[in-house]
Amino acid sequence: MLAYIRKVADRKSDEGASAVEYGLLVAAIAAVIVLIVFALGSVISGAFKSTCDNIKNQGVASSSKDCNS
Repeated sequence: MLAYIRKVADRKSDEGASAVEYGLLVAAIAAVIVLIVFALGSVISGAFKSTCDNIKNQGVASSSKDCNS
């Protein structure tokens, strides 16, 4: 019986530690994605705005309401 208790006591459970590590990894990846979206958001918005303005100025757009946002 004493040997069984020693065997159980000597077990090392890494399940909790690996779960925390995976959680931190997912949080870091999510933070990087958020930073990329905020960094590229203004660039992409500017590209769409300039494209819409070019279409509006050429008279191709049927309504100017589509470009005003």
